[in-house]
Amino acid sequence: MGSLPEPPIRRIAIIGGGPAGVAAAKYLIAEKHFEKIDIYEQQATTGGAWNYSERSVESTIDVPQTDPDQPLDQPTWRRNGKVSVPVFTSPMYDRLETNIPKPLMSYSDTPFPPDCQLFPHRDVVTDYLERYAAEVKPLIQFQTQVVDVRLQNPHAIHDVWTVRSENLISGQQSTATYDAVIVSSGHYTIPFIPSVPGMKEWNNAYPSTISHSKFFRRPEDFVNKKVLVVGNAASGVDIAAQIVSYCAPPLLISSRSESFLLSATTGREERPEITEFISPSVRNRAVRFSDGRVEADITAIVYCTGYLYSYPFLPSLRPHLLSDGLRVRNLFQHIFYIAHPSLAFLTLPMRILPFPLCEAQAAVIARVWSHRLQLPSATRMHDWEAGVVAAKGAAKGFHTQNFPEDFDYHNALHDWAAQTDRTVGKMPHRWTERERWLRERFPAIKKAFADRGEARHGVTTVEELGFDSEACLESGRDDAGAVVQRV
Repeated sequence: MGSLPEPPIRRIAIIGGGPAGVAAAKYLIAEKHFEKIDIYEQQATTGGAWNYSERSVESTIDVPQTDPDQPLDQPTWRRNGKVSVPVFTSPMYDRLETNIPKPLMSYSDTPFPPDCQLFPHRDVVTDYLERYAAEVKPLIQFQTQVVDVRLQNPHAIHDVWTVRSENLISGQQSTATYDAVIVSSGHYTIPFIPSVPGMKEWNNAYPSTISHSKFFRRPEDFVNKKVLVVGNAASGVDIAAQIVSYCAPPLLISSRSESFLLSATTGREERPEITEFISPSVRNRAVRFSDGRVEADITAIVYCTGYLYSYPFLPSLRPHLLSDGLRVRNLFQHIFYIAHPSLAFLTLPMRILPFPLCEAQAAVIARVWSHRLQLPSATRMHDWEAGVVAAKGAAKGFHTQNFPEDFDYHNALHDWAAQTDRTVGKMPHRWTERERWLRERFPAIKKAFADRGEARHGVTTVEELGFDSEACLESGRDDAGAVVQRV
């Protein structure tokens, strides 16, 4: 079908009451066009992936894990006073701090507390999200899991979506119909553990040795163990920095390339990618790296290799959204499902600033669905997708937005939304030159923050770390005296 026909969209379901779903609701409400907005949230509170779960169940993960077609996430049950509540395994760990400085992480209308540290602890973020969600809580059906979403008639002129959900407390299932659906369920449910020759046999011989960052909680679990961390993006670097003080030295880090996030830490050795898990009949707990070196007697391997996109509640959708789970297919601008643009997705891109981005995406969705903005033809939308595939590939790189692509994408969405009457609806923030300067340097800012050790908890601004954006922009030079590129 492609573009959105009349009659107008009035009833909207939002799947997921985390950071993106809550922001979407605010932008839809501000549009003053929609009659019904329901948010389905399977957890007992807002916060999405930021809800910390004390313990996790690792037995459900396959090694390797490369298949996105997984069943609905299942909760464990915890006592909360006199009642049991469903708890879903979270990717949060005990001592997690954000990898984004708070001036760039916050929503446009809700700053972080000025006295909290520059890279806030997860507890601060959880409280922040709870405060941000307060005004839309009446719209949220908590402890309610969406089990199926499908079009009543894929060939009809006007889309009608049937959403079937289950109340996790009572077990009762309900069905409701909507004109449009926003999927904001996140993409931190299905861990990605790439397949390596010999991995299955190795895992069977040494069960529970191979794990994933989703199940990491605290470094004390690795006392005196010989540990190998796989991956050196934000979670890998942070987890390695915690484990190194507890494991048997040296901590090994396997990665394909150098990380700019690594801080000055002793007791660590870097290795290239793993090319083989050596048979237990040949060598004890050993792996081979691409440079030919072998490490034996490894007692813990933590894969920090990201997640697969997965949508078990959309099994009937044609054309399909997924193949290998490394990207979502048949979308325009990482948002609109091209065949039926009354289905939209939030915050699929990686290496982004997620809270501000979901606002920019929600602003566009609200205006398109109220018919204040128009989508291009289906042909042009497919051409956009094909252009991204040609430039970045059809796998993980499709949604990866390294700086400055992330900033340019965000500002392009802002400018698209700004084409409408700005006295109606809610507008996201547009990134400034100062913020672009900060974004370009925040890996270095994070490293400087981490290098402070325990003293970092008292650092609340980038200026305290020696990063003065105003002075550098005025002089046209960066921190090391190099010319700042104006883009």
